[in-house]
Amino acid sequence: MPVIKVTLIEGYDAETIATLSRRMTDAVRATIAAPPEGITVIAEEVPPTNYMRGGVARKPGAPVPGAAAVVSDYLAAMEARDLARAKAHLHADFIMTFPSGRTMTSLEDLIDWSKTRYDHVAKRFEGYDQAFEGDRAIVWCRGTLHGAWVGGAPFTGIRFCDRFELVAGHIVRQEVWNDLSEHRPT
Repeated sequence: MPVIKVTLIEGYDAETIATLSRRMTDAVRATIAAPPEGITVIAEEVPPTNYMRGGVARKPGAPVPGAAAVVSDYLAAMEARDLARAKAHLHADFIMTFPSGRTMTSLEDLIDWSKTRYDHVAKRFEGYDQAFEGDRAIVWCRGTLHGAWVGGAPFTGIRFCDRFELVAGHIVRQEVWNDLSEHRPT
């Protein structure tokens, strides 16, 4: 069974090392048929004075925040209309695409567009899924929407699925799918 060794500069917290070890285990399992109990990950730490690249001593890089936690806080901030907090999670190249192919790059545009569709909306989450590709973390969240249409009629139980791409802990892309149009009053 696979044994993976990784050498890190001292200074990472235990949760960051545990997350790295879990993700390495997941990468092995996604690549070869190995049961999780058959995969060993050994994280060795060396003092910064014993780690040099290109003739220069290095310091540990900052841990990237958990992608699902970033998405969760972003969505909570949007629901609370705390735009400053939501914007703090966005990459400079942020783009979002909503049902009917509507593409936007600012949260203010999203709020203006939403005013013609519903009075307010909130999400009940059934789960999050994460994947990693190169320097990107991919997060899918799914659940149901509830709220009120323009005019005040309530709605509930409408399916949604959102896909996010994050780079260095910031959301660079959001894609939204939902069944709102199937339930919109005529």
